[in-house]
Amino acid sequence: MTDRIDLNCDLGEELDAWEPGVDGLDTQLLALMTSANVACGFHAGDARTMAAVCRVAAARGVAVGAHVSYLDRAGFGRRFVDVPPDVLRAQVRQQVETLQAIASAEGTRVAYVKPHGALYNAVVHHEGHAGAVVRAVGELPVLGLPRSAVLAAATAAGLRAVTEAFADRGYRADGTLVPRADPGALVADAGEVAARVVRLAGEGVIRSVDGTDVAVEAESVCVHSDTVGAVHLATAVRAALLASGVSVRSFV
Repeated sequence: MTDRIDLNCDLGEELDAWEPGVDGLDTQLLALMTSANVACGFHAGDARTMAAVCRVAAARGVAVGAHVSYLDRAGFGRRFVDVPPDVLRAQVRQQVETLQAIASAEGTRVAYVKPHGALYNAVVHHEGHAGAVVRAVGELPVLGLPRSAVLAAATAAGLRAVTEAFADRGYRADGTLVPRADPGALVADAGEVAARVVRLAGEGVIRSVDGTDVAVEAESVCVHSDTVGAVHLATAVRAALLASGVSVRSFV
């Protein structure tokens, strides 16, 4: 169904110490990705890690995206926060502007926005929060789940809506992600992950946890940096895509 696909990863989430002269987890993943979702401080990250990711991304030609979240550092952004839409809009805008300033100083730019964690899942259906995110991003493309409220709002606002799939997350039959606390939420076998991404690119489907095929249109595929063996998984996915004739390139 597609001859090209983007690989993205959530980075700058403080899983990597970013020690000088050491190629840590984020640096290794930036050698494999075409887009980097950079934590903007609300669920993880700080100015130092944002700058470090942007610096390497700029050097390697990797697109930089703002990985925006509810204000929830204690819960790593994985808890829903029932914040008023106008407050959420200001919070998302603050995160985008913070990363924009840092990215510019490191020789790159923020090219898109992707919600994180609970916010990502909420804006699949929560129209108030979806609209708040879209109103906060200016003219930037928005990366999200196919058929989600946030992508519908982005399209209605004249923004580019970029569909995303997940290499290492389980899917339910309705096309939403299996909650992380439930069985089947994570897929960590490199062969299985690579095969499902190749099938996604070739057939436009992913096998759900109940055994049925789910139609998924995706311009970008995410491999999470906090999945066990993330570098191994990303390496397998990239190699399998290239071997199947799919070009791995940023959607930007």
